[in-house]
Amino acid sequence: MKYKTISIDDSEVLIKEAKPLILDCRDLKDYRAGHLEDALHVHEGLKESLVKKGDKERSLLIYCYYGHASEHLAEFFSDFGFKDVYSLAGGYSGWKEKNQAV
Repeated sequence: MKYKTISIDDSEVLIKEAKPLILDCRDLKDYRAGHLEDALHVHEGLKESLVKKGDKERSLLIYCYYGHASEHLAEFFSDFGFKDVYSLAGGYSGWKEKNQAV
C-alpha cells in the first residue's frame, strides 16, 4: 500500500505541521454544506491538473464521507508518484463528530 490511512487526531497534527493539500472527494453539494478548512473539492479537472503539474513532494490528505472512497483516490495519486498520501479514517463524518464534541 503506497498511501497511509490516518486517524483524525493524527490528521490534525499533519495539517498543522506539514500543511498538506487537503482534498474533499464528496459530492459538491456536501462540500458546499461544510468541509475541512482549506480543502479543495475534487473534480476531474483538479485531478488532471494535480497529476500533470502538482507538487508530488507535498503531502496530500484526502477524505470522503466515511473514509472508504478516499482510499481509492489516495491510491490513484500514489500511483501517479505522489510521495506522502493520506486517507482520513472516518472521513468527514468522523471529523465532524469529533470536532462537535469538543
